[in-house]
Amino acid sequence: MEAYTFPLERFGGPSRVNRLKATADRGPTPCLYIDLDVVESQYRRLRDAMPYADVFYAVKANPAPQVVELLTRLGSSFDIASRYELDLVLSFGVDPARISYGNTIKKRTDIAYAYERGVRLYACDAEDDVQNVAELAPGSRVFFRVFTQGTGSDWPLSRKFGAHPELILEMARLAAERGLEAYGISFHVGSQQRDIGEWDDAIARTKMLFEDLAAEGIHLEMINVGGGFPAAYLDPTHPVEVYAGEITRFLEERFGEGLPRIITEPGRYLVADAGVLVSEVILITKKARQNLYRWVYIDAGLFGGLIEAMGEAIKFPIFFEGDGSAEEIILAGPTCDSMDVLYETHKYTMPNRVKSGDRLYVFTTGAYTHSYSSVSFNGFPPLEMRMLPREPNPIPRPGSSLR
Repeated sequence: MEAYTFPLERFGGPSRVNRLKATADRGPTPCLYIDLDVVESQYRRLRDAMPYADVFYAVKANPAPQVVELLTRLGSSFDIASRYELDLVLSFGVDPARISYGNTIKKRTDIAYAYERGVRLYACDAEDDVQNVAELAPGSRVFFRVFTQGTGSDWPLSRKFGAHPELILEMARLAAERGLEAYGISFHVGSQQRDIGEWDDAIARTKMLFEDLAAEGIHLEMINVGGGFPAAYLDPTHPVEVYAGEITRFLEERFGEGLPRIITEPGRYLVADAGVLVSEVILITKKARQNLYRWVYIDAGLFGGLIEAMGEAIKFPIFFEGDGSAEEIILAGPTCDSMDVLYETHKYTMPNRVKSGDRLYVFTTGAYTHSYSSVSFNGFPPLEMRMLPREPNPIPRPGSSLR
């Protein structure tokens, strides 16, 4: 068997990995470490690639106060999903004009709460929600989320969200009748989307809605192209500059010089690559002597932040300390729940000399890990999160990558 190697260059080279280890080796497991240098680099890359677009960070991806504070200083706007995220963002002095209430499932009391605090931009995909916004946030701008299939994404967002175009037309008419400003169309092509063509299809639908509503005297002014930009998991992706370039081309082909305001809502792209979850091997065993693969149980599992490994949908880069031959394994979490198996079909490798107590590193875990971790399932506490010390000159030239 070939020797197991730890690919330092894929994750920022020796400098970043050594900085991680110097901090993590003194800390507990499991623990998520966030590299704010990477968050800043990703934000600047996206701004350079789409300078005409307003960035609204999807706070749900990672609501760490340090992340929100950094992005506030960099000039980002924010997409919120709840009154609690609203309070977090406002605590950093963000102008409510830079906040979009992007969750289409909103309590009436939460609409009123947001309106009282100055929020005037709301997403809708149901007539009831339009009625509620008209009553409790009068005169606000509303944009309508159109249904997309999400084909090609690792974490689809179809079915629950969005409405078909004919219903969008009805909602826009209702909004205009109720004194709201029918402001634009939004879509989301699915989280960790690698198929660039999905944006083309969604933009084509959006163009049709713009034209149909303009014929009725309702002139939309904004397109929200959502998130979906991929992070650096195991499966290969294009750099963000490629996705941004193609989206720009799709928009220009459909709208020409009459391009409306463009909003993008990155979440995973901005923070996923910034995170490294440090975990510990609890035990290693076989279920029978004749089994080919050993089971490796670690102290981080589906309920401790890695829920996106469910069904092996998201394949995190995972690397172990130690040396030896590369051995294929089955990975599972620590809880007393048979669902808490991370990877059984897709085989990860580890050095065959790894033993209980050794550490492993789960990269690209800055998004939807800390916020997904459970509150005391089996008595385990929620995943701890810490910030890595920042480097003096962390930001690379535009177009380069810290990965």
